[in-house]
Formats: sequence, structure tokens, C-alpha cells
Amino acid sequence: MALSWTAGAWTLAALAFLSCCSFGWCDASRTIGSTSGGSTLEQGPSSLERVKRGWVWNQFFVVEEYTGTEPLYVGKIHTDSDEGEGNIKYTISGEGAGSIFIIDEQTGDIHATERLDREEKAFYTLRARARDQLSNDPLEPESEFVIKVQDINDSEPKFLEGPYIGSVAELSPIGTSVMKVTASDADDPTYGSSARVVYSVLDGEKIFTVDRHTGIILTAVADLDRETQDRYELVVKATDMAGQMGGLSGSTTVTIVITDVNDNPPRFPQKMYQFSVSEGAAVGTPVGRVIATDADMGENTDMSYLIKEEGELFKVTTDVETQEAVVSIKKPLDFEAKRTHNVVVEAVNKHVDPRFVDLGSFRDQTIVRVSVSDVDEPPVFQPAEGAIMEVQEDAKVGALVGVVAARDPDVKNKAVRFSIDRSTDQDTIFHIDPDSGAITLEKILDRETAGWHNITVRAVEADNHTLASHSALSIRILDVNDNPPELATPYEASICEDAKPGQLIHTISVVDKDEPQSGHRFYFTLAPEASSNRHFTLWDVKDNTAGIRTQRSGFNRQEQNVYFLPILVVDSGPPSLSSTGTLTIHVCGCDTEGAIQSCNATAYVISAALSPGALIALLVCMLILIVFVLLILTLKRHRKGQRMTEDEEDMRDNVIKYNDEGGGEQDTQAYDMSALRNLYDFPEAKSGDSGPDIRSLPQWIQSNRAGAAGAEGAAAAAAAADFSLFKGYIRKKVEQADADLTVPPYDSFQTYAFEGTSSPALSLSSIHTLSTTSEQDFSYLSDWGPRFRQLAGYYAPGNPEEEGS
Repeated sequence: MALSWTAGAWTLAALAFLSCCSFGWCDASRTIGSTSGGSTLEQGPSSLERVKRGWVWNQFFVVEEYTGTEPLYVGKIHTDSDEGEGNIKYTISGEGAGSIFIIDEQTGDIHATERLDREEKAFYTLRARARDQLSNDPLEPESEFVIKVQDINDSEPKFLEGPYIGSVAELSPIGTSVMKVTASDADDPTYGSSARVVYSVLDGEKIFTVDRHTGIILTAVADLDRETQDRYELVVKATDMAGQMGGLSGSTTVTIVITDVNDNPPRFPQKMYQFSVSEGAAVGTPVGRVIATDADMGENTDMSYLIKEEGELFKVTTDVETQEAVVSIKKPLDFEAKRTHNVVVEAVNKHVDPRFVDLGSFRDQTIVRVSVSDVDEPPVFQPAEGAIMEVQEDAKVGALVGVVAARDPDVKNKAVRFSIDRSTDQDTIFHIDPDSGAITLEKILDRETAGWHNITVRAVEADNHTLASHSALSIRILDVNDNPPELATPYEASICEDAKPGQLIHTISVVDKDEPQSGHRFYFTLAPEASSNRHFTLWDVKDNTAGIRTQRSGFNRQEQNVYFLPILVVDSGPPSLSSTGTLTIHVCGCDTEGAIQSCNATAYVISAALSPGALIALLVCMLILIVFVLLILTLKRHRKGQRMTEDEEDMRDNVIKYNDEGGGEQDTQAYDMSALRNLYDFPEAKSGDSGPDIRSLPQWIQSNRAGAAGAEGAAAAAAAADFSLFKGYIRKKVEQADADLTVPPYDSFQTYAFEGTSSPALSLSSIHTLSTTSEQDFSYLSDWGPRFRQLAGYYAPGNPEEEGS
């Protein structure tokens, strides 16, 4: 085993030495060399004379992937000062020193102890030192050297970007480039052929090929069809050593997608489609959908549809989402006119590729058969757009205006009934015969009020009123000359007192409500009563106007300041109608230039009379003023009376006045006695109830009491008093108060105004005490002051003389 390793080591050393020589790193005649560390051996005039000693070694190489069990000899470092006496010590440092690379300190031999891989690290940089064995002093400066790892073909090509996906259009010519694949080899491309890669197709070589050196994939056939097969998978192999025996190889998968081109026309699956639709379907109603298929994909399937026949009744549109042809109604259908329609629909590709036009026509056709079903339709007017009728303005009631016609469009052709929509004829001017459709007058017409009448006629089937149709009818009222011409406005003119004869003072025109077809023509003349006047003349201008001229001069407004000129206007008929209008002409004072200054006769002489208009205006103003004054007086009187009534009826004000004692019973000025008297004046009963008419109970009692006193005395009067009368009186007053909402709540106080006679409680009046015998002494009242002096006089004992007097 040792012998085998030794032989192998020597073999590797020999290879290293040969490699060094082959790359020019070995020189047999060289005795001095250069160091990688930069130490140089200087040469003088003679090449045999040494100027300086230095390192001596060659370039170091080591073969990668060494699999031996012993360290691999790399090379030897040596200095020219080493004479072989063993007194020099060699050491190395740097990348891999002591681990990957070891050195014999005595000889300078370097060995590799590990398996190296050039693809991981291509070279190692180290530093060499030479020291004295005994003193350890450096004999040479430290120098750097490189150990290169020599490549062997140990790495296969690899496709780093795979797997690959490419595309090519269908029907592409042979040799069309599809894509490029690239394989990488980690071996040294500068050494041998280890990194030289060639390409080949392992699977799919009949459809595609690959360029041997560039890796570009090309088409091998010209009839690629996406509709047949839309993708292919290839296996491409890359081999190093330029494809020679012993080379390493790698492979990858390439997927090639076949893209679409517009090489297929649209095709309808069926040559005929059948649909049905009602004749009453509205315009725009879809009848059915058809679709043409296209084997292509994407925008190459976009197509449009056309109608080649029956295009006047049907139309076709394309659904952009589903690419379907939608056949719809373009005009109303009529079952009675045509029951079946054959619509030819054509499908055309939108995007036609000119490269493939020779493959055939890129369009297809189909027949869409539409069957129209019958429905019960409303009547149809003739004409359908409505009509215009004319009638004379002076037509009599019941006169025929015109006849409308309508028919049932169905096969049965049922009878039709007519009527007028009264919302369009609210005045009921027209009448229509429900069977014949004859329109007659119900009222007299007046063109000047309404020259046109627009009504709506309704038509229904005789036995089915649910289906109705309507037609707008315009009736024109033809004019009849039934309005006389009139002056356009109430004309007024002014002339100067010094007007000359023949002077034009005014131009008049007329209006006529009639509108004759030949146009208006009016004739002017003075009325018969003014034809002999000596002041003015009328001139017919012949253009429906007339001029008024003066006939004399010397007008005087003090004599007459206003002239009324009647004018007769006649139209051209037929029949000719006339009217008389009045032109008012004022005589005015003018300056020297003819400008009117004043038209009032009082400018020079005060007139004793006023014009009728001024007099009426003055009277109206006076009347308004009188009414206004009377209204103010009435309002004041009403408010005053209302205020007095409130004061008289308000007992609260009267009660307040009793706070003052006053000057005694003889003092009648302290308060208003009339207020107390009014309390007993009760109003009459408002209701009409039966019973005695009691107007004023206290007055009735007073009268009875007075009569009784005269006859038998107070006792007999009291006995004669009927208590039921009091009871009825109180009940009557309560009913009146309840029924009268205007009565204040304290009106019942009036019912207690009379106390009655023979009261068990006797009278509390101080005056009544005069007639009774009282033992009480009232003389002290005289000491209370002057206010009680009068009261003390009543109660103090008086002299008989005074009483008698």
C-alpha cells in the first residue's frame, strides 16, 4: 500500500512539474528567479555576478478532487542562501496554512492534506518566511505566493433558469425562433474543454430543433395548429467537453405554447332557427338569440352580425359579453299582412388577418324563421295620423262637420263604435254618431272665440271595449263676416285755433274680428248726420286708413272748444257690415310754431259750466268724502254707546263707589243714581216661552205696594202677594241667563233686588228704626263729627214742632 501511494505521489509530482513546464513556468537554464513577494535579484554588468540573494521557487499547482490517502505534494520553496546544511527553517502562513497546506521546515516541501474543489475556491494566497535555525533571525523578507487549484471535468452543465416556457404563433414558417435556453458549467472555461457546452433535443425533435451552439429553439414544421394541439413539451440536453466522449450533461424541460391566429371563420351550428312572436309585440322586443362559433380564441372570435334579408322589419345586435346575435323587432308586425318571415343573419369576423384570407371566406349565414301569432287588436283609424276638418262659423246645430273612419284589423273585422273624449270637448260642442262616425254640431260656433277645436275620437270594437284606439282630430272654424269693423281706439285729435283749411289733423284705422280669406278692405265716410258739416272732411287713403282734414279756418275755442265727428266704416263683406265711430276734436291754443299750449276754454274766459266728465268726477269725490265722514261718526257713536252700556251694566264699578260714605241720603251727587235704577230694568225674555210677560218685578211690586197702602195697608198687600209669582219670576230669569251667552256671570244679583214683605228677619234699615220704639240713646252720634251730624239728627229726640213742621 505504501509503495502504491509513493508511486502515485511521484506521478502527481511529475504531472505538476510537466504542467509547470508546459505553461512556461519552468526554465532549465535559470539560476536566479523572481519572487512573488517582490524581492528581486539585481544584475550588474556581468550576469554571473550576484548582487543580492533571494527566494527561488516556481508557480505552484494542485489538482482538484485528489482522492489519495497521503498528503499530495504541491511544490517546494527555497532560498538561494540555503546551502543544504540544515540551518534554515521554512514556515508558511495565509489561506489554508497549517490545515490544508503543510510545509517541511527543513526542506521547504509543501503538501496538501485535504481534497480541494476548484469550483469552490480556485486559488490560495500564502506567505513564506525563511529564518535562521539557531538565532531565528529572518534570512529573507516575507514573500507572498499563490497555489492554484487545477481544474478537472467534474461539473455537469446546468440550466439555471429552467424549466422554460415559450410561445410561438400557429402556422409559423419553418425555422421561426421560439426562445433561447442557456446551460452553465462550473468548470474552468480557460482550461481544456470542460466548460464547452453543446445543445440537443432529446424529446420532440420532429416538431422543434435547437441550435447546437446557441441554444435557440426553432420550429421544424410549418403546420402548427393551435386548434389541434395548443402546447408542446421538449427535453433539451446540454453536454460539456464539446459533446465528446466522456463529457458530462444536464437537461431541462421546455414548454412551448402555441398562440392563436385568426385562421378559422365563424360557423353557425344550425342552418335554420325558428322563433315565434306576437303581432302586438312592441318595437324593440327581442325575438330570439343565435350564435356562431369560432374555433379561434380571444379577439379572433369577435364577430358582428348583419341581416341580409327582411331587414326592414327586423334588426340584429351583438351581445358583447356572449357574442350572440339578438334579433329584435324593428317595425310593428302584422299577422294579417304576413305570417312568416325568413330573416337571413350573417356572421362576420371583426379582425381578419390578411395572411390567411386565402384560407376561405371568414363569414357564415343562417336563416331565422319568425312566425307571427295573431292577437286581438284595437281598431285602426284611417288615416292613422288624424285628420283636419272644416266647418262654417254660421253652421246650424246638427250640421255635419265630417266623418271619421276606423276598421278592425283582425280577420274577423268586427264592427267599430266611436265616441269623443270629453276631456278634449268639455263644452260638448260636437257630437259623434257611435256607428257611422259622423261628427255634428251640438252648439253654435264662434270663430272669434275659438278658431280651432282639437278633439280626440275613441274607437272600440262593438263587443270588446277594453281595446281602444284614439285619433286626434282638428276642426277649423271657417270665418263668416259677422262682426262689423270698429275704430281701433277712441280717437281724439287737437287742432289749433289758427288751423288752415285742408290741414291733416289725424289719421284713423279700424279693426275687424273677422278674417276673410281675401283680406280686409274697409271704406270710410262721414256719417249722414255729419255729411253737411262745414268744419271737417274725410279722406279715404285706400289702405284701410283715412285722414281727417280741416275744411275751414278760424276756429275759436270760446265759441266751441270740442267737435264730435261721426265716421261710418264699412267692410267688404259679404255681407257688408258697418259701424259708426266718433272722433273727438279739441280746439286748442297754440304758439307761433304750432305747438299746443292749452285746450281749456278757461284760459281766457272763465266758463260757467263744466264738462260732463269733470262734473261727474267732482260729484263722485264729494260723495266719497260724505260717506267717509258718516262712517267715522257712526263708529264713534257706536263705541261711545258700547262704552256707556258696559259702564251701566258693570256692577263692580258701582260697588267700588260705595266706599265713600258721602254726605248722607240728601247728598245725591256722591254717586250715579241712574246706575242703581238701571239694575231693575230687566230686558225682555228672548225666548218665546209661554207664561206671563214679566218686564220689571220690582216696579210691579212697588205699584202693588202703593195700591195696597192706599186701600187696606201694608199687611193686606203682603197677604195678597202671591209667592208663586216670585218663584216663576226667578226661574224665568235663570233660564234667560243660561240661554244668553253675553250675560255676565253676576246677572243673578238682580234677582235679589227686592227683599219682599213680611220677612221673618225684619228690616235692617236704620231708617226703619225710626218707626220702632227703641230705648237706645243715639245722642253720642253728635260727638262723632260733622259727617255724622245728619245721622244724629235722625235718631236724636226731636221737638214735636219740628216734626210737625
